[in-house]
Amino acid sequence: MGQQQPQDAVAANGNGGGKRPHAVVIPYPLQGHVIPAVHLALRLAARGFAVTFVNTESVHRQITSSGGGHGGGGDDIFAGAGGGAIRYELVSDGFPLGFDRSLNHDQYMEGVLHVLPAHVDELLRRVVGDGDDAAATCLVADTFFVWPATLARKLGVPYVSFWTEPAIIFSLYYHMDLLTKNGHFNCKEPRKDTITYVPGVEAIEPGELMSYLQDTDTTTVVHRIIFRAFEEARGADYVVCNTVEELEPSTIAALRRERPFYAVGPILPAGFARSAVATSMWAESDCSRWLAAQPRRSVLYVSFGSYAHVTRRELHEIARGVLASGARFLWVMRPDIVSSDDPDPLPDGFAAAAAADGRGVVVPWCCQVEVLAHPAVAAFLTHCGWNSILESAWAGVPMLCFPLLTDQFTNRRLVVREWRAGVAVGDRGAVDAGEVRARIEGVMRGEEGEVLREQVGKMRATLHAAVAPGGSSRRGFDELVDELKRRCGGGGGRH
Repeated sequence: MGQQQPQDAVAANGNGGGKRPHAVVIPYPLQGHVIPAVHLALRLAARGFAVTFVNTESVHRQITSSGGGHGGGGDDIFAGAGGGAIRYELVSDGFPLGFDRSLNHDQYMEGVLHVLPAHVDELLRRVVGDGDDAAATCLVADTFFVWPATLARKLGVPYVSFWTEPAIIFSLYYHMDLLTKNGHFNCKEPRKDTITYVPGVEAIEPGELMSYLQDTDTTTVVHRIIFRAFEEARGADYVVCNTVEELEPSTIAALRRERPFYAVGPILPAGFARSAVATSMWAESDCSRWLAAQPRRSVLYVSFGSYAHVTRRELHEIARGVLASGARFLWVMRPDIVSSDDPDPLPDGFAAAAAADGRGVVVPWCCQVEVLAHPAVAAFLTHCGWNSILESAWAGVPMLCFPLLTDQFTNRRLVVREWRAGVAVGDRGAVDAGEVRARIEGVMRGEEGEVLREQVGKMRATLHAAVAPGGSSRRGFDELVDELKRRCGGGGGRH
């Protein structure tokens, strides 16, 4: 389904009469992947690219039905962004719109693996075209897709692999063969000793690996996707990563020895404010009035992200710990956080106890950057999703880290061990109310909190400097733009 056409999508851009370079941007169909892809697309459009952005019909439906028309157009999420340089296309993921992709996760992922590629192939042949149009095009696709290098070769266009997680995660997946050869992965009884042989990755414990690399059953649909995706990643012409060179220097240096690798993060909404382009897949509650009534640095913000689930037992322990801490709190409780068939998973009496003295509020979803930027917020109890970490660090908010799935265990290692911008809570499902209470008190009121605030302040300064003129991520993006314009026949030139 095509949406608004770009103005002169592949018109001459004034650089010697060459075609305007055309980037086809395809995010993985999950909230945490769509957000950075949207803002990367906006950046490319601002630098003279015609952009075609491809969402699945399901993701589009969730965004627009959640009230995500705030960007200015129900059919085109980019309508409110202005400029007209982004064409919006939709593709079917192979399932009916009413299919519950959260409740039927594995079935959905089988569709992403086997069905979605054919729909994308058909769309790309139409969007990319041939001859001069194809010569002016590059494919910017999420690394987790299982088809980009193959499809890009077929179409004769360069493949830009967009990695939405830190460089260390890319490197660990990229070197799964080493982990397997050394007996730390893909075997019945993986070794438990420290891993010291992955290029650019300092000593890492097996328990700090991504959850999928800790699993002994590697036949699941997610493992099959990861294996295929990283075979494709080896065929990428360029890798673009939502990280900052100063945060992961040795890992990035090692990856650059493998292939062109650009660190261009943090990729955040302009001005660290509500995005002009709707990206939220849930209706956002307005928390500003409640936050405005709270004292400075008095609120614990709690959110476990857009994808992973917690068990009822974990949720009850955390809830009891939050209440026992005495802290004011704003808790985002995604409707399917336990399961979409368990809509009210909090302990009996929790909401009433929180509301009784007005110190706590629970909402289904919110604009997270607005909350983190609010002076009332003192700390963030997070699942350690990468977007959440970057947003928290950008706002200078220390973290309490309770990872649930995938990259979150490795992300916690970065935050707690390497950057010292947060503390660990729980361990792989083992969490109790007493520990939660003690950690919250330490961060919110103790000396520990002051030390963390100082450290996250340094991290904040690093992120802000990276995207400022002359900063490492600004330079990285300039270099990427120049290279893609050269490759796609549009000439160079910075703006």
